[in-house]
Amino acid sequence: MGFPGTWMTESESLVYRVVPKCACSTIGQIMYYSDQGEFFDGDIHDAKGGMHKWALEQSQVPITKNVQGHEAYSFTCVRNLYTRILSSFFDKICGIQRNGKRYRGNLVPLLIQKYGIEVGGDDGKQEFDQIKSFRRFLLFARDTIRFRRPMDPDIHWSAMSGHVSTFIVNGGSYDKIIWTEKFNEGMADVLSSIKTAHSVDLETIPRFNESEGHGPKRAHPVEDYFDDMSMHLVYEIFKRDFEVFKYDFKDPSNKMPIGEIDLDEVHKKLGD
Repeated sequence: MGFPGTWMTESESLVYRVVPKCACSTIGQIMYYSDQGEFFDGDIHDAKGGMHKWALEQSQVPITKNVQGHEAYSFTCVRNLYTRILSSFFDKICGIQRNGKRYRGNLVPLLIQKYGIEVGGDDGKQEFDQIKSFRRFLLFARDTIRFRRPMDPDIHWSAMSGHVSTFIVNGGSYDKIIWTEKFNEGMADVLSSIKTAHSVDLETIPRFNESEGHGPKRAHPVEDYFDDMSMHLVYEIFKRDFEVFKYDFKDPSNKMPIGEIDLDEVHKKLGD
């Protein structure tokens, strides 16, 4: 199994387990900058050098050695469940991707046909009933996660605990889990725990939101998308995420965590 979704600085000072839709572009660029003294020119997900990634064959041995020996500071980043799945819907379902095409080819036509979802026309820019379509997408997301139909769950809306756990199960352990909602504070803790070749000023670095502008703008407050049934579906899908990462299930309008993450609890519950 190894360590899928794991990135490491070239200097092996820092190890990061990517969780999609949780500031991963910005974190990757910070890691790249801390070693190289410049940001990667383009989407950091496309970088084939300047940092180690599990997806690059030559990086797998150094990542495995480092993680299993816990030789570097290891961390990940999580996000409020309500805002994360909303972001996935607008970016991946309604949006046109970097390559100018729809995400995963026939996925959107399938959703239109089987779930009656609208996505804002061919370019994703026409008006449509966002709330109704999002709630239908939630049914689809639940079906993929709970029943693996009509397809396996996608990494962008599958549970964060699933991503986080593979790192633990295969022999890694986390020194820190930060929240997207308290990003600068959490990332400052991470950077203060390691030595970097180049210092990073978190107050001035850009936010590398590579998905921004792919899809239509959200037309309503977060809580408007979630009625009682939608909240039930979200809890059914992400119960463990709410518990271990301390987010507020009862109030979709509250994006902030409501407790401190207990790393011992995370390692115990997600390491089985």
